[in-house]
Amino acid sequence: MAMRMRQSLAQLEQAFHHEAQQDRQRRDHLRRTTARRTRKRRHEREKARSNVRFVMLVFSLIATAVIVTVAMFETLNLLLA
Repeated sequence: MAMRMRQSLAQLEQAFHHEAQQDRQRRDHLRRTTARRTRKRRHEREKARSNVRFVMLVFSLIATAVIVTVAMFETLNLLLA
């Protein structure tokens, strides 16, 4: 009887260690998955922001060119009139 108890205790201990190892592996996998997802979301947000900044830069350059051109022709018209 004592031999059986020792065997079942050894089996329980082995099962516990196995379960603990699986739990650590699951936690590590979840941590890596979460980190990967966070990096991906951060990259997508940064890409969207940079696209908006580029569009605003192009718009401001075009607006500046139009304003300068209109001001130049208005000044020229005043000087020649």
